[in-house]
Amino acid sequence: MQTGLFQPSKSVIRVSPFEGYTSYAPYTCTQCAEGWCMTACPVGAIQINAAGAKDVMDDTCVGCKLCTIACPYGTIFYDGDTQKAYKCNLCGGAPACASACPTEAITFEDVETADWIGDFAAERTARVLAVEAR
Repeated sequence: MQTGLFQPSKSVIRVSPFEGYTSYAPYTCTQCAEGWCMTACPVGAIQINAAGAKDVMDDTCVGCKLCTIACPYGTIFYDGDTQKAYKCNLCGGAPACASACPTEAITFEDVETADWIGDFAAERTARVLAVEAR
């Protein structure tokens, strides 16, 4: 997620120390197939974008933070300034972090996006649209 500003505290890439800070490893959203953040969102603000990433729709997000609690990897965050959730959106399919990483510790693999949620998504979408229609 590019903001055009240098704000390390709002980075979607975090660094984890190992073994008493003898080594470090970057981690970010893996765009997991389970999509706990997406299924936890009560307003359907997290959708799959064209790059296959689970993307937070700012205009729909109500800032409830349920997605941040649901993510078992701790890779979706809450911005107190905007009062919205945010996470890696793969920069539209060309992640800047992967191309900028000098050691290739961060890589991007373009794989086929599967319909991992199928019937549940159709049912949830119908429910959300019914509520919005009221």
